[in-house]
Amino acid sequence: MGTVVLKLTKEKQDTVISDFGRHQVSPPPYARFAARTTGCILTVYNSGKVMFQGQEAETVAARYGSPVTKKAASTASGSLPEGFANWSVVGSDEVGKGDFFGPLVVVAAYVDSTKIKLVRELGVRDSKNVSDPEIRTIARDLHAVIPYEYRILHNPDYNQMQRTMTQGKMTALLHNAALNGLLAQLEEPPQAILIDQFAEKATYYKHLSGETKQVKDNVYFSTKAEGLHVAVAAASILARAIFLKEMDKLSRQTGIEIPKGAGAKVDQVAASLLLKYGPERLHEWTKYHFANTKKAEALAEKRNRP
Repeated sequence: MGTVVLKLTKEKQDTVISDFGRHQVSPPPYARFAARTTGCILTVYNSGKVMFQGQEAETVAARYGSPVTKKAASTASGSLPEGFANWSVVGSDEVGKGDFFGPLVVVAAYVDSTKIKLVRELGVRDSKNVSDPEIRTIARDLHAVIPYEYRILHNPDYNQMQRTMTQGKMTALLHNAALNGLLAQLEEPPQAILIDQFAEKATYYKHLSGETKQVKDNVYFSTKAEGLHVAVAAASILARAIFLKEMDKLSRQTGIEIPKGAGAKVDQVAASLLLKYGPERLHEWTKYHFANTKKAEALAEKRNRP
């Protein structure tokens, strides 16, 4: 579905309202008018912005202003409109999928076009290139300047859900929930939503097939999305900061510094916890279906041998 947003004078807004008066529907919050036709949904916001959505969005909008022609720019997984990096966008990303310890965290973050420069100045960039201490600092600053929503799937729930669904489906459900939560906070809808791609679009929406409230309008998917819009980079940093906080809690709870990832060091720590607390507690602290569980059990058995 195409989308065009115009900033119109009061006179032009009144013209739009007059032209579409017979198609009026109930407006969303912070809007003075909304209308729906076969090919276009339009909303006149109190801010003076008018959003046109639908197959005929650009044609209808062209009557009242001059929308930018959207030429496709290549991305890792398809195309984004030209100038997308400067749009007002909700970015969504997850952390913890590959970590044996700790929860799965998804964050959806909104960066308005007027705050893109500020967010970059705060140090937001690809989180893989940012140290954990800096991530914590940047996240504190972001908390004060942009709206965001997060969802945490703790390991007891993760392990329960894993019996009947894939990790991909769990991740999709968390993204959809975070996006719904964030969109409910916003006075105006974003120009677009960009999800850091972990599954093909068709697969993602197949995962959401049982959900009554699916976020679908103006949603884009791309790999390496942190480099395509700062909103995704901000979401990634916030998700990482939340994940680190949860890992800190786990370290205090177990009395051992819990490592990230799923490597050999993780196996060693898991074996120590298995010997000290038993399998039930390890099940509570980890994504138990990972291969690390069997490796930890083998190490624990080896340590127990006389």
